[in-house]
Amino acid sequence: MVMAPRSPRRLVGRLTAATMIAAFGAAVVIAPAQAAPLWPGGPDVPGLGSSAPAVPTIPALPVPAPEPQMQRLMPAPFADPSITPNGGEIVGVAQPIKISFSDTIGDRAAAEAAIEITTTPKVDGHFYWINDTQVRWLPNEFYPAHTQVTVAAGGARADFSTGDSLITTADDATKTITVTRNGEVVRTMPTSFGKPGYETPNGTYIVGERVREMYMDSSTYGVPVDAPEGYRTYVEYATRMSYSGIFLHAAPWSVGSQGYANVSHGCLNVSTEDGKWFYENARKGDPVVVVNTAGGTLSGADGLGDWNR
Repeated sequence: MVMAPRSPRRLVGRLTAATMIAAFGAAVVIAPAQAAPLWPGGPDVPGLGSSAPAVPTIPALPVPAPEPQMQRLMPAPFADPSITPNGGEIVGVAQPIKISFSDTIGDRAAAEAAIEITTTPKVDGHFYWINDTQVRWLPNEFYPAHTQVTVAAGGARADFSTGDSLITTADDATKTITVTRNGEVVRTMPTSFGKPGYETPNGTYIVGERVREMYMDSSTYGVPVDAPEGYRTYVEYATRMSYSGIFLHAAPWSVGSQGYANVSHGCLNVSTEDGKWFYENARKGDPVVVVNTAGGTLSGADGLGDWNR
């Protein structure tokens, strides 16, 4: 069949329509590409028939969190010191950190700036100087149980941790010792504090050494053994609380007074069973808080009286 030639007018009309459709099609393709969400779940794009033009919303780009900055320490103005507690130790939640220098420190602020103490979890604390060759650091409150601690001073380093939070309170109002472990009461003990003239000082003590058996001798603090208040007594399960000679120890000779009357020379007297329990459970650095006595306050310079400074 022979096709009739197309009219020029009809051909132009079809070309114009095709051109418009192509242009409109291009708009359909381009507009969504410009207004489409830039991230999954973004805003919907209004339809082409919307009376208001589509305005693309560009989300704020996430800003990466800054990386933690390591403390920039000053150069150490001292030879490598000794650090206590030693690396690997597990101590009580009241334990101070002792940094001892081989030479006199003239610029204490410069020395502190060269010491880094980090804890997990974070614990705030403070420095204080015992003398020109020893600085100590103490948390502002007792450490949480199982805190990891790192001390770096010059080229010296020690990593240690705290154990359970074992806190002992000795109350002269009730003449009872109460021990909590991680907030739970685990032991109560009747006790006898220092008698009149030898009252046990109030304050927070820190457990030091533990001695299975020893002789307590009044001559060590200036009272002859043969004086009216002198003594040299064999003692078991003695846990030191102060450098001045206050211990929590077994005292079977005063069991009848424990919980009722104060008859010691300042120590906390308990039964042999209770003394053994405390000896076996308390560790270096555990706090013993003494309250309601007539003995003033334990000196912060005692050596184990740091919390009373």
